[in-house]
Amino acid sequence: MRKKLVDSHLTLREKILETIREAILKGSLKPGEKVAEPELAERFGISRTPIREAFRQLESEGYLTVIPRKGAVVASLSERDVEEFYAIKSVLEGYAARMAADKLSDRDIERLETINDRLEKLAREGDVKNFFRVHSDFHEAFIRASGNDKLLELISQLLLKFNRLRMASLSLPGRMEVSVQEHRKLLEAFKARDGELAETLVTKTAAFGGQQLIQSMAQKEGRPFEGSILHQVGDV
Repeated sequence: MRKKLVDSHLTLREKILETIREAILKGSLKPGEKVAEPELAERFGISRTPIREAFRQLESEGYLTVIPRKGAVVASLSERDVEEFYAIKSVLEGYAARMAADKLSDRDIERLETINDRLEKLAREGDVKNFFRVHSDFHEAFIRASGNDKLLELISQLLLKFNRLRMASLSLPGRMEVSVQEHRKLLEAFKARDGELAETLVTKTAAFGGQQLIQSMAQKEGRPFEGSILHQVGDV
């Protein structure tokens, strides 16, 4: 009975997380807007404790800012946040890809191909949520294959803190399809054991994702896209 209660609690907590994430990504909740605990408690018929737990997780992912004695508000998202995150991501994941090229076994590459086939199906279905999860599995697999545990830990911490940016980027029209295509090119580089090419592909793909997100932000604000420091990294 205890296990069932715990499982039920986790499921409900996940529903709260998804509800808030979706509202922020769709713009129903805007930067600076307060996320009311009482309304969520009434909607889900629960106490405020699991809601506060969800708030803490969403804060760690960059969705919310929890202010003592004031509650949670939607975190602001700036172009500089996007630029800095994707610039760092491109360098770290690019290095991981270079190191992984010589270490991935044929079986590892087959597994990556299977994951990418799954991503292609999810892209056709427009399933961003599951695409995001499986996409993370693809990248974690080759980063882990680099053999550098500290690098894996560093990238994992970085990605968790900026989950909101990654989800927002993958939600852009056509972005999932581009990701699948770029993964195919990366897989060919891995098969050829070409670490330099693998690094270049991962670096450019990360930069492209950041540029697309910044362009989307500019369009929503009704101003022209003037480029970013990510152009120094590259484009695809």
